[in-house]
Amino acid sequence: MPGPVPNREEDLARPRSRKGGDQQAVTKGVSRPTRVPHADPDWHPIAKRMWDSLKVSGQADFYEQSDWAIAFSLMDDLSHYKKSGKRSGQMLQVIMTSLSNLLVTEADRRRVRIELADPEPETDDESVTAIADYRAQLGVAG
Repeated sequence: MPGPVPNREEDLARPRSRKGGDQQAVTKGVSRPTRVPHADPDWHPIAKRMWDSLKVSGQADFYEQSDWAIAFSLMDDLSHYKKSGKRSGQMLQVIMTSLSNLLVTEADRRRVRIELADPEPETDDESVTAIADYRAQLGVAG
């Protein structure tokens, strides 16, 4: 989606659905299990670092096997580009566009309405904690 980066959902005065305009229906399919290939040991260190970051980034939750195949090919191209003595501006542009298509940056994700939130901290329910403390004081096994 070209244009400026949209605001995050929580920054809006009202939900996008209430703003009117054309709301396109979503076509759904079935997600299949994926297997992430191992990085090529001959890749340039920057390509290896990018690959490792893709595996642990939140957008990887949305990657299918074909996305991983494209990412693998892209890391190979990035490695070739970084190792090349003569670098092409056009090749760099293609690499950057491909990274954008994989939703690598927050701006890329926000353009397609994907927002990654920090996980909620795990907290115990206060009553469960109070009972556990009480049992511990009494020496009762829980």
